[in-house]
Amino acid sequence: MDVKFSTYGAQTALFFLFLCRLASFAATGTVAAHPPKLLNGAPVLFEVHAPTKIDSLTGTWLGHQLTFSYDAPRKTWFALAGVSFETKPGKYTLEMTGESAQAKQRVHLQKVFTVGRAVYPKIKVQLAVEKKFTAPSPEQENQIAESVKIKQEYLGRVTPEREWRGDFAAPVDAATSDVFGSQRIFNGVAQREHQGLDYRVPTGTAVHAMNEGTVLLARFLYFEGNCVVIDHGQGLLTLYFHLSELRVKEGDAIKRGQEIGLSGGTGRATGPHLHVAVRWQGTYLDPARLLQIALPR
Repeated sequence: MDVKFSTYGAQTALFFLFLCRLASFAATGTVAAHPPKLLNGAPVLFEVHAPTKIDSLTGTWLGHQLTFSYDAPRKTWFALAGVSFETKPGKYTLEMTGESAQAKQRVHLQKVFTVGRAVYPKIKVQLAVEKKFTAPSPEQENQIAESVKIKQEYLGRVTPEREWRGDFAAPVDAATSDVFGSQRIFNGVAQREHQGLDYRVPTGTAVHAMNEGTVLLARFLYFEGNCVVIDHGQGLLTLYFHLSELRVKEGDAIKRGQEIGLSGGTGRATGPHLHVAVRWQGTYLDPARLLQIALPR
């Protein structure tokens, strides 16, 4: 009886020792953010070196679900995410779970990141637009409601597969006229912060897709005018507003650099220009910062 008890105790001790070693082994995994300084309103690329061989990696960040992709040459897992404009400065935890089908084990990782406050322009942009955009009639309000319904139905979709490959590219070769985060005032009425990037281009300028994806929307909306929305997978969208012409249709597979339309001044626009926005799982992010991140293919 004593021998059996000792053997069982030794087995139990070895089992718990194994668990402790596994836990400490898991802790050796590394998690990095690019850029390393996280800011409100900015995208971020998370890169993970797993402590052991895994077949999949998922995570949660600021209430959003992440699915990581594997970069075989670098032997790392990566996911593109973001921090909302409204997120307050502080410390936030990225939680991750890795699965190994062969070893039938699960690896847990976590990393605490500090989010700082970005400096966005404080200048108020005074703009004049047609009255129908600031004081719409009942009929126009119905049109607005229909556009809102379409955006709610389409822009909240999160497809499971990543479609983007490599760096995002500017949609036009031109200077910007307004940036993300600035406050706008139309006909004396204050609006929320500017949620995109404006390029100073004349009507008829070719607009190109910033990365690979599928056309989610290609139609006229009340405020946006002729617009194209490209789904790059996993909740990441790029949006192109005020176009004079659409050169793609909904459901089209798009390559980076492909022409998707011509710039214009349709919708709520003070003149010809291109407005580009980046939306990640319902959160608008700074397009200029996304263009600066080196991304894996």
